[in-house]
Amino acid sequence: MYFFEYELVGSALLDYRFMIEKLPYLSFKAGQWKVYYNRERVISSGSQQMLDRSMINPYFTVDRQQGVSLYGRLDGRGAADFNYWVSVFSGTGRGANENDDAYPMLMARIQWNVLGRELEFSGSDLTFHKRGAGILALAAVTNQSPYTKFSQNGGGELWGFEPGEPGQYRVNQWVEETALMFRGFSWQQEFHWKQVHDRVNGSTTTMIGNYVQFGYFFHYAWSAIPKPLELAFRHSFYYPDLNQTADRQYEYSLAANWFFHAHLNKLTAQVTYMEFRNTATGLQEDLWIALQWDISI
Repeated sequence: MYFFEYELVGSALLDYRFMIEKLPYLSFKAGQWKVYYNRERVISSGSQQMLDRSMINPYFTVDRQQGVSLYGRLDGRGAADFNYWVSVFSGTGRGANENDDAYPMLMARIQWNVLGRELEFSGSDLTFHKRGAGILALAAVTNQSPYTKFSQNGGGELWGFEPGEPGQYRVNQWVEETALMFRGFSWQQEFHWKQVHDRVNGSTTTMIGNYVQFGYFFHYAWSAIPKPLELAFRHSFYYPDLNQTADRQYEYSLAANWFFHAHLNKLTAQVTYMEFRNTATGLQEDLWIALQWDISI
């Protein structure tokens, strides 16, 4: 099986991958794709519950990488149901064919399907899970490269870090993740820990972040409420350096979705309040209101 995705607007090759999936418990993939590290980034932008991903996503995502992966589902009886991913990547981001040094990016993820059913990588409980589906996952990544963060554009630097030399930054990170869908209710949460060691200057920075997001179709509790209407809420926090106790960032978002045809045709209104605390600039606040009609073909 082969998959290919090209972005016409940005003229960029996003995904290309070759997969062998004959055995459910052992599959193979090679190419470039979104690393199956954290659920929020893997969910397509067209299938998100809110207009955008959480505030913490840019700081912790591994995004798209080139490499190979073994993965599968170990489906035992009842709760003895797990998915796993073990991957090796170049560790230099989208479009980078070569590693910058002798140390590749290594990633491992184990996902427990708590209720014995897989949960799709999509936001909102549009299918009304009568029996419920939930996960508890742990994933870890280690990498050595010139970069301290990754995005769809490739490798880059977190605020406060200079452009690196080959192998300058050793980055170790892990994430704990939960998600649930049950009778119109959806929940997803991620706690991230990340440590960046600057091998040139000898400094180490540790950061953490977390988001909690949930939504509900209130029609299932009160039939007078229209069935296509969903309300969702998210709270996020980010501590960019645990040694700088005054540096904090917070997000509070409230969204209302009206689904005309699932995620293929939906209207979303969202209000977001952001709070940034910094020892140099003090308190900064931002409030924005957005309305988006999303149509996918």
